[in-house]
Amino acid sequence: MQFLASLYTAVFYQPVFNVLILLYNVVPGKDLGVSIILLTALFRVVMLPLSIKAAVTQKKFTELQPRVKEIQEKFKTNKDQQARELLALYQKEKVNPFAGILPLLIQIPILLALFQVFGKGLQAEQISNLYWFVQNPVHLNPMFLGFLDLQARSLWIGVVAAVLQFIQSKQMVPRQSIKSAKQSDFASNLQTSMVYFSPLLTLAILPQLPAAVGLYWITTSVFSIWQQWYITRTPKAQTSLAK
Repeated sequence: MQFLASLYTAVFYQPVFNVLILLYNVVPGKDLGVSIILLTALFRVVMLPLSIKAAVTQKKFTELQPRVKEIQEKFKTNKDQQARELLALYQKEKVNPFAGILPLLIQIPILLALFQVFGKGLQAEQISNLYWFVQNPVHLNPMFLGFLDLQARSLWIGVVAAVLQFIQSKQMVPRQSIKSAKQSDFASNLQTSMVYFSPLLTLAILPQLPAAVGLYWITTSVFSIWQQWYITRTPKAQTSLAK
């Protein structure tokens, strides 16, 4: 367990913490909120090829659902054959149903690192995680734009994050899926339910956490909304950026 904790600190927490402090040191006015926004933007730019590939794969996977349903109905009494047929379909269409999970998993250490920073404050044990070339800021001003305390909880941050989560979830569900949810198709019902469940979950969780975590979530949601819009409006992006 100690090894895993040390590995997490070295691979995830320490780099995130150092980049955040480095940005804080160079941002005019030393605004920690701006630093978090820049950190999130930097992270999403680095992750952009993987994120777009996952989004394109998810879009293809959604479009394949009618054919998936046909296979499930045709081989509903033969689960082994059904699994082989579905695997063949995914391989033929070059679709990985689990491609969208990786970007989400990579975001978890970022959220944990931000929670650690604002849950403990800037203490001596955290200063020891600074790289030699990163200047010790001595004190972190937790105020964003002079009025939002990033260490405190914020209901409004949770509300804004939930609204953006709803928009993002809505983008991921095609209109035909919403219509088919009225039928007894479990996958369609589940997909449509997530449009409403995800924002409600966001609204329930984020107001209980430091506003810094919510600010990160808002920024990454805005980026995701733009990314999905870009993929939808620019068909060429689906082939050039997904390679």
